[in-house]
Amino acid sequence: MVAFAIGIRHGPPQRPPSMYGDDLGILSRIEVQMLGRSGGTGARRGVQVRRRRRLVRRVMAALVVMLVVMVGVSYGQALLAPGDAPWTVRTVEWVRDNGGAGVVDAVENWWFTRNPPPNAAPDSSVLPDLPAPQTVQPGATPKATLGRKTASPPIVTIPSGIRPVAREGAWVPGRLDRQGLPAMFTTFVQPDSSHASVVAAIAWIRSSDTVGHLVAGTTQPGGDGWPAGARIPPGDVSSLVATFNSGWRFNDLLGGFYENGRYSHPLQQGAGSVVIDRSGRVTVGQWGRDVSMSPAVVAVRQNLHLIVDAGAPAPGIADASGPWGVPKNQRQFTWRSGLGVDARGNLIYVAGDGMTLKMLTAALVSAKAVRAVELDMHSHMVFFARWLPTRANGPVAPAKLLPTMPSDADRYLAPDQRDFFYVSLR
Repeated sequence: MVAFAIGIRHGPPQRPPSMYGDDLGILSRIEVQMLGRSGGTGARRGVQVRRRRRLVRRVMAALVVMLVVMVGVSYGQALLAPGDAPWTVRTVEWVRDNGGAGVVDAVENWWFTRNPPPNAAPDSSVLPDLPAPQTVQPGATPKATLGRKTASPPIVTIPSGIRPVAREGAWVPGRLDRQGLPAMFTTFVQPDSSHASVVAAIAWIRSSDTVGHLVAGTTQPGGDGWPAGARIPPGDVSSLVATFNSGWRFNDLLGGFYENGRYSHPLQQGAGSVVIDRSGRVTVGQWGRDVSMSPAVVAVRQNLHLIVDAGAPAPGIADASGPWGVPKNQRQFTWRSGLGVDARGNLIYVAGDGMTLKMLTAALVSAKAVRAVELDMHSHMVFFARWLPTRANGPVAPAKLLPTMPSDADRYLAPDQRDFFYVSLR
């Protein structure tokens, strides 16, 4: 009893008894313990959630950085890829190749169909810079050809409703062949009376005097190891008559590519085709009907379907319903080019800015093409240079067919990204 009393007297102070007995104290202690446990668990859970959120944010940031790096590397490779091409062209083609073809097409269709050229006389700055004293009138035979049985350029038909400007349809001689006769002539025409400001330049190249060549570019048609190194061989520069662009990118068209026994893309039956044989003669026709594979064929470049056939526009040209891309593409007012042959097999090249496919076709028909294909389109894709000696027996130098053509006149002397043609003297 003494021990008990001392324990009571010297122990912790006692709470006054509750009217409810000791049950309330027990409950309070249990509640505190429960709250302590639940508070600790919640804190731990909060810490874990915050850690998970930080981890997710870090992973997402790493993925974004990786994506930016991958895109940057891909775009940088496109900008630095070998071959001549401006950064604007490289950028557009990079977007196309990385899932943005539909966006590019939509923008091009919106822009080029809503900015038609005016219906006014052509500005002198867009006309070919051709020497007037050498002009040969339409249908006239140059004096140099007298006494020699040779093909001459045809009379250019001026479309109805056009008020011709000075020298329109008049042929100007270009590079002379080894007998002193012009191997090429150039002129121009207004192909559409509703858009008279548009000028289509025309080059007529005599097939009996020249040799045609097709050269693969660094990116088109694709693949490595093509001959010529994507440029004009230095040994052929002195005999150059003309250099000009080829067709569309192969991702965007029906058609194939063949050169010296090697295919880059399979040749397509029915496609419009530029064909070069072992003698260097160039012709244009429908694959499987006018032209086909044989041991004599050394190069074939296909591009969609013929736009001129039997001397007339192909069906579907007039209303943009044919197989040359979507109708809006055919109605774009932009740089366009085409290549055809006349009834005697001579080459006819046409190019101009602000043209629809219908205008390009009309210009080819005006120049008496019997069969023709569309070549490339848009700025920096369309290019033609004529080559002339700077003086008697001197080195040759290029001049653009139209002064407003983008690219330098000596394009193709250095490796180019796109495939192209060049014509040299026999």
